[in-house]
Amino acid sequence: MKREDDQQLWDLLGQASEPKLSPFFGRNVVRAVRQRSRPFEWLRSWCTPGKLVPVTGLAVAIIAAILAFHHPVIRKSDEITPDVIAQIDPQDYDVVADLDELLVTDETNLWDDDAQTL
Repeated sequence: MKREDDQQLWDLLGQASEPKLSPFFGRNVVRAVRQRSRPFEWLRSWCTPGKLVPVTGLAVAIIAAILAFHHPVIRKSDEITPDVIAQIDPQDYDVVADLDELLVTDETNLWDDDAQTL
C-alpha cells in the first residue's frame, strides 16, 4: 500500500506509539513454554520406581488373595451326567454295530470308485 492511497491511515499510524518489549521478553516466553503441561506427564510421573514398585506389589497381593479365597465348586462323580453313548439301550447295540460295519464298507468303496475313474 502506498502512502498516497490512504493518507489519513498513515497519519494515524504515525501518531501511535511504538510497542516496547521488556528486556526479559525472551526469558518469559521460554518459561511459559516450559510450564505448559506435556501430554503424558502424568503417566511419566507414575512410572518412577518409587511409585511403580508399591503399586505392582499391591496388584500382586490382590490377585493372590483372589486366587487363595476362590474355591471352585467340585461336583461328585455321581452328579456327572453319563455320555450319550452310555445311554443306548441294550437292544440298540445291534443297530450301532451294523452302522459301524456300513461305514467301514462305505470307506473302502470310496477308494475303489476313485481307482476305477483313473
